[in-house]
This record gives sequence, structure tokens and C-alpha cells, in this order.
Amino acid sequence: MQGDLEELREKAEAHDAFVLENPWLLKASLTGGELQARLGSMVAYQGELAFERARVGAGRLFKRALTPEGGRLMKVSGTGELFLGHLAQQVYRVRLDDEEVTCNSRNLLAFETGIEWDIRRVRRGLAGKVAGGLFNTHLTGSGWLALVADGRPVLLRPADAPTFTDPQSAIAWSGTLETTFKTNFQARTFIGLGSGESVQMGFEGEGWVLVQPSEGHQAGGSSGGGGAGLLDLLPFP
Repeated sequence: MQGDLEELREKAEAHDAFVLENPWLLKASLTGGELQARLGSMVAYQGELAFERARVGAGRLFKRALTPEGGRLMKVSGTGELFLGHLAQQVYRVRLDDEEVTCNSRNLLAFETGIEWDIRRVRRGLAGKVAGGLFNTHLTGSGWLALVADGRPVLLRPADAPTFTDPQSAIAWSGTLETTFKTNFQARTFIGLGSGESVQMGFEGEGWVLVQPSEGHQAGGSSGGGGAGLLDLLPFP
């Protein structure tokens, strides 16, 4: 095989469960185990893998009914290599070692079974409701997780200076941080003369926050839409 296609060959087998095949494509290796991934994010696989909608407990199902967070997940099990992607967004891996991370569900691509997830309230009050950031997806445990971002994000350290972001641009942050919401609503905001940045999310403490250069894809909806596949047509458990 000659030409440009030669450069697109699959990379050699790696030792990590999650590897980047390229900046937009995650390769996950399973050897009889399982993982959870964004529903509809499978683009290809090799081997013997099974796919089913991930079931959630009654508590998480109730929270998901109240908020767009906790986007739909699928469980993948078996032995083989799974290729995952979403809207050609850039993929970034995070390794947890008995740690906690919070993220927007629309930016969560996949995670290993050693990681538990739940939907957590970030902050009470009007600001959170207006920002759409009242709830976020909370992950804790050990293993790999993968995030997607619109473009190349920047990693900020709130301990160095007061840090504020657009609620949709902060795609993930460490569990050690305290979050707040800051508003600057004025009369002109309600007559179309505001800055468009009336609500900001604040971070304090030791840790990091990952910020993408975008306010996120809107076409798929806040529940983490995207391309619909066979599993998208199945009823909720």
C-alpha cells in the first residue's frame, strides 16, 4: 500500500487500556472486561465485543430526569479493541489514582470499570439554574477516563489566581476544587444589551480546571446527543 493511506495505519498494540490512535480517536483495549462509553460513540471495533445500554440505579435515574447531566452511557464488554470518537472532537486521557474528577457529561467519552460515577449538585441558587450548571457528572476511583473537547483546551491552576470560566467551557476539574457561580445581571441584560457573559463559574483551591476554547456543541443538545446509532433507538432500562 502506497500514498497517504500508509500513514493512516493503526498504531501498534499499546500497554495502556486507553491510547490515542490520533488526536480525535481513542482506542480502548478489553481483555474479557468491560467499560462504559458515551452512547453512540463507537466508530469501529475488532474482536468479540458486546454493546448494551448501561443501566443506572433509581437515584441516578431520578437525577437524570431533572437535569441534562449524566448523559446516556453504553456498556461494552468482551475481548477486542474499541475505537471511540465524537463529532471529531479532540480526545484527552486522564488517569485517576483513587481520585475525584467532575465534568460536563457532554465532554465525557469513556471510563474504565474501576471508576464510579454519579450526578452531583454543584451549587444551589439562581445562578446555577441560569448557567445550566446546577448538576455535573462526578467520577471517582482508579483507572483511565477519556474526555472530548472542542479544540485544544488549557489547564488552569486556580491556586495561582482567582479563576472564572464560562460554565460550558469548563469541561472538567479536579475534585479538590470548590465551585461557585458569579452573576452580573443588569437591566440591560434582559433587553438584549448585556455582554452575553452574565454568569461565570468560579473555582477555588488546590487543583486544576480544563477549559476548552468553545462554549460547546449545541446541535446535539445538552444531553450529549450526536450521531444516533442502534443503541440510541432502544428504550431506557
